[in-house]
Amino acid sequence: MYSIAVDKAKQVSLPTLSPPLGYVMARTMEPLAKKIFKGVLVAELVGIFGAYFLFKKMNTSQDFRQTMSKKFPFILEVYYKSIEQSGIYGIREQDQEKWLNSKN
Repeated sequence: MYSIAVDKAKQVSLPTLSPPLGYVMARTMEPLAKKIFKGVLVAELVGIFGAYFLFKKMNTSQDFRQTMSKKFPFILEVYYKSIEQSGIYGIREQDQEKWLNSKN
C-alpha cells in the first residue's frame, strides 16, 4: 500500500494495482500451452515421417505388402488407392497374381 501525505494529520491510502485476472491466467497458462503445442507438433512430425517410411517400404517391397495384407489390410487398401489416384495401375493385380501363384 502506498500512502500520500495530504495533511500531517490525515493520510490517504491508495490501493496497489494488480494486473487483471485474465492477464495473470494467461501468464500461468503460457508454459502449459507451449508444452501442448510442442507435443502436438512432435506427434504430427512423427506421423508424417512414419507415413512416408511406411509408404516407401510398401512401394519397394512386394513381400512387405503381403505382410501388410495379412496384418493391416485397410492400410494396404489405402496404399493401392493412393497409387491408383496418382496414375499407377496394375500393382494390386501383380501382387494378387504373385501371392496366388506362391500358394499353389
